[in-house]
Amino acid sequence: MVLRLSANLGFLFADQPLPEAIRAARAAGFDAVECHWPYDVDPGAVRAALVETGLSMVSLNTGRGSRDDDFGLAAVPGREIEARAAISAAIAYGQTIGAASVHVLAGRAAGEAAARTFEANLAFACECAAPHGMTVLIEPLNPQDAPGYYLIGLDMAVSIIERLARPELKILFDCYHQQITGGDLFRRFAAHLQMIGHVQFAGVPDRGVPNAGEVAFDRLLPALQDLGYAGPFGAEYRPAGATEDSLGWMSAFRRP
Repeated sequence: MVLRLSANLGFLFADQPLPEAIRAARAAGFDAVECHWPYDVDPGAVRAALVETGLSMVSLNTGRGSRDDDFGLAAVPGREIEARAAISAAIAYGQTIGAASVHVLAGRAAGEAAARTFEANLAFACECAAPHGMTVLIEPLNPQDAPGYYLIGLDMAVSIIERLARPELKILFDCYHQQITGGDLFRRFAAHLQMIGHVQFAGVPDRGVPNAGEVAFDRLLPALQDLGYAGPFGAEYRPAGATEDSLGWMSAFRRP
């Protein structure tokens, strides 16, 4: 099968309004899109751009929070009302634009209270998402890029999913973060395939174009697809300049 590629519009075509970024992703040959925080954009305009281009919206993030140092709220004790409002807003926006999933940002926290808070808020998210057939994603990050973030490392995410045992809850397996926190991407992916709801990738260690760095993504991604992963692969890298000038890698990632 041909690899399906998704453009993460938080990084790619980020200099354009979201509806125009969707159109630019289609013109560049992407099969799907995903975004970070679309909430300042009329969802009707986003939906119209998706319908016009035929692209699907893979995911969007819950809000960062109201404070300058916030990076999500779902694991932060004492801010449950804000966290659940952000979850509800993300699911409502996602339902309007036809998004397949919502990525629930954990935020900066630690300890047992954070663990209880995060799991209770994830259970709430699953209850909200289930009637709409949406997936709830959690993404383990790396401590270099996200110091203080609650959800660090794949093992923690696996434990949460095992405890909650909710079919809506899946892992966002970002190869960039996973290479930094543990490497051995193919084997760790294979061991947890049934828990994985989406895959992202970028060059390691600089989060640049995916055909540079220490991971041969042109070989890894087809191998992950051969294991049984059927979704698109999300390109979430930082272009050094204009996105259009960074897309030379795409041809090598298209399986014959």
